[in-house]
Amino acid sequence: MALVAVEFPRLRQMGETVDPDDLVGAAEVAAILRLSHPSSVTTYLRRYPDFPKPVVDLSSSRVRLWRRQDIERWQRERTHT
Repeated sequence: MALVAVEFPRLRQMGETVDPDDLVGAAEVAAILRLSHPSSVTTYLRRYPDFPKPVVDLSSSRVRLWRRQDIERWQRERTHT
Protein backbone atom coordinates (compact mmCIF):
# COMPACT_ATOMS: atom_id res chain seq x y z
CA MET A 1 0.00 0.00 0.00
CA ALA A 2 1.42 3.39 -0.98
CA LEU A 3 1.66 6.12 1.62
CA VAL A 4 -0.40 9.18 0.90
CA ALA A 5 0.73 12.58 2.11
CA VAL A 6 -1.93 14.13 4.31
CA GLU A 7 -1.86 17.86 4.95
CA PHE A 8 -3.59 19.29 8.00
CA PRO A 9 -3.15 22.99 8.85
CA ARG A 10 -2.47 22.38 12.55
CA LEU A 11 0.15 19.74 11.79
CA ARG A 12 1.81 21.92 9.20
CA GLN A 13 2.17 24.65 11.83
CA MET A 14 3.66 22.11 14.22
CA GLY A 15 6.05 20.80 11.57
CA GLU A 16 4.86 17.21 11.99
CA THR A 17 4.29 14.52 9.42
CA VAL A 18 1.67 11.92 10.28
CA ASP A 19 1.09 8.59 8.64
CA PRO A 20 -2.66 8.41 7.91
CA ASP A 21 -2.65 4.83 9.21
CA ASP A 22 -1.70 6.22 12.65
CA LEU A 23 -4.83 8.38 12.87
CA VAL A 24 -7.80 7.09 14.84
CA GLY A 25 -11.29 8.45 15.35
CA ALA A 26 -13.42 8.50 18.48
CA ALA A 27 -14.64 4.91 17.99
CA GLU A 28 -11.07 3.61 17.83
CA VAL A 29 -10.01 5.75 20.79
CA ALA A 30 -12.94 4.37 22.79
CA ALA A 31 -11.90 0.81 21.88
CA ILE A 32 -8.27 1.42 22.89
CA LEU A 33 -9.38 2.88 26.24
CA ARG A 34 -12.13 0.25 26.68
CA LEU A 35 -14.85 2.87 26.90
CA SER A 36 -18.42 1.82 26.32
CA HIS A 37 -19.26 4.51 23.77
CA PRO A 38 -17.35 6.81 21.40
CA SER A 39 -19.06 9.87 22.88
CA SER A 40 -17.18 9.13 26.12
CA VAL A 41 -14.04 10.37 24.39
CA THR A 42 -15.46 13.92 24.44
CA THR A 43 -16.05 13.53 28.17
CA TYR A 44 -12.42 12.49 28.61
CA LEU A 45 -11.29 15.56 26.66
CA ARG A 46 -13.14 17.77 29.13
CA ARG A 47 -12.41 15.82 32.29
CA TYR A 48 -8.69 15.10 31.95
CA PRO A 49 -6.47 18.09 31.16
CA ASP A 50 -3.64 15.76 30.13
CA PHE A 51 -5.78 13.83 27.63
CA PRO A 52 -4.24 14.10 24.15
CA LYS A 53 -5.69 16.78 21.94
CA PRO A 54 -6.84 15.68 18.51
CA VAL A 55 -4.40 16.46 15.71
CA VAL A 56 -7.40 17.03 13.45
CA ASP A 57 -10.44 18.82 14.85
CA LEU A 58 -13.04 19.86 12.33
CA SER A 59 -15.65 20.79 14.89
CA SER A 60 -18.06 22.02 12.23
CA SER A 61 -18.33 18.44 10.95
CA ARG A 62 -17.62 16.68 14.28
CA VAL A 63 -14.50 15.06 12.85
CA ARG A 64 -11.71 14.53 15.34
CA LEU A 65 -8.64 12.39 14.80
CA TRP A 66 -5.90 11.48 17.23
CA ARG A 67 -2.52 9.87 16.78
CA ARG A 68 -2.84 6.28 18.00
CA GLN A 69 0.56 6.57 19.73
CA ASP A 70 -0.63 9.57 21.79
CA ILE A 71 -3.69 7.70 23.05
CA GLU A 72 -1.73 4.54 23.83
CA ARG A 73 0.97 6.54 25.66
CA TRP A 74 -1.66 8.37 27.71
CA GLN A 75 -3.30 5.08 28.66
CA ARG A 76 0.04 3.54 29.72
CA GLU A 77 0.96 6.58 31.82
CA ARG A 78 -2.42 6.54 33.57
CA THR A 79 -2.23 2.84 34.40
CA HIS A 80 1.32 3.12 35.79
CA THR A 81 0.67 6.01 38.18
